[in-house]
Amino acid sequence: MKKRFILSIFGLLILLIIPSVFALSLNIEKISSNEVMVADLNQPAEFVLKITNTGPFDYMEFYNLLGFQMFPIGTTPISSGETKEINLKISPIGKMKERGHYTFDYFIKGQTGEVNEKLSFEIIDLKDAFEVGSGNIETASQSISIYIHNKHNFNFGKINARFTSAFFDFNEEFTLAPYERKDFEIVLNKEDFKSLMAGFYTLNVEVETEEQKANIEGVIKYTEEDILTTTSTNYGFVISTDFIKKVNEGNMITETETVIKKNIISRLFTTLTPEPDSVDRQGFTVYYLWNRELKPGEEFEITVRTNWLFPLVVILLIIAIIILVKQYSKTNLILKKRVSFVRAKGGEFALKVSIFVNARKHVERINIIDRLPPLVTLYDKYGQEKPTRFDDKNRRLEWNFEKLEAGETRALSYIIFSKVGVVGKFALPTATAIYEKEGEIQETESNRAFFIAEQRVKDPEEK
Repeated sequence: MKKRFILSIFGLLILLIIPSVFALSLNIEKISSNEVMVADLNQPAEFVLKITNTGPFDYMEFYNLLGFQMFPIGTTPISSGETKEINLKISPIGKMKERGHYTFDYFIKGQTGEVNEKLSFEIIDLKDAFEVGSGNIETASQSISIYIHNKHNFNFGKINARFTSAFFDFNEEFTLAPYERKDFEIVLNKEDFKSLMAGFYTLNVEVETEEQKANIEGVIKYTEEDILTTTSTNYGFVISTDFIKKVNEGNMITETETVIKKNIISRLFTTLTPEPDSVDRQGFTVYYLWNRELKPGEEFEITVRTNWLFPLVVILLIIAIIILVKQYSKTNLILKKRVSFVRAKGGEFALKVSIFVNARKHVERINIIDRLPPLVTLYDKYGQEKPTRFDDKNRRLEWNFEKLEAGETRALSYIIFSKVGVVGKFALPTATAIYEKEGEIQETESNRAFFIAEQRVKDPEEK
């Protein structure tokens, strides 16, 4: 009886000691850090665990009670004293609404028992996984460096990204490893941003990976620069043109003042485009003033045109008049010739030619010469002053006067006719006067006389 009791006590001790000797004994160390899970992406959060079996040979099976899928699936053998590096991956079943840091319990089950452990990770949206930025831009910049940075311990596969801003628009395809940064150099076209003001502009990046899209924003600084260029050109002599062009090539609103100076004579013949803001006269000088505010890329043009053609014509006309007046004042004897139609009894074409001799100063030994045009005959009756002689061969009439006093006028006239009808413009030659003034022989001519003849129907009574 006593021996049976001792055996029962011994068996009970064996049952209590054996489980404690052969229970699952693991030393677990997490060697990865900052694990994240990107919402809506079909990629698990991955943990790297260093597991050492401090007990007997066993199998490890990972599971949880929160509905996460866990990998590896099934059992993993581990010998006594063996250390294994396990890539433990978890992914939710369905969508997760939580954001931020998350801690959950998981279990490692063996043949002799199980171990309860905890893991923590961060759940983020796709847009929060990246950081974008760029260098500064100046008005003379020909390129700019921009970047996109993976801020987390997450390995992205293929990414399609579109980078847009007020300065550029381009697409790029690339991959991003955990914490990796990609830099891109973009060539700029100055025409795309020459009218932009200095300041901060949004850099927008639309990323797409695994059919999910997100927008990330960064900042581009457009540094302040005040650059105003002025070009002036002048051309033309008679019509002088000044052209002034001002261009704001900076990125700030720039105030500009333009002053044009003219004298009181040239201003009379000057046109200005556009009209000046103010006109200020100081003595013999006139100042025209334009004030403008130019935005980046804006231009301002001024055209000042001085037309010297009109005053030049006026000056030449005045000079011509002065010359004529002086010439006229030097003329001592003036001849004026006139012609008028005379009705003849026989129906012939007849004209009366009159020559008026006007002495402006005392002249002596005056010889007036006039010539007959072709196809006409001289009528043998004259006015008050009869010609001194008539040269029929040379068809020349002459009158001689011993002297004429200043202001004295003589009227000479004669009649010419033609049996041949004349139609159209009939021209008579000029008369010439040769005279003596203070012992010097001088000569003057008359004007040319014209007569326009029309076809005339003969009167039935005329014979």
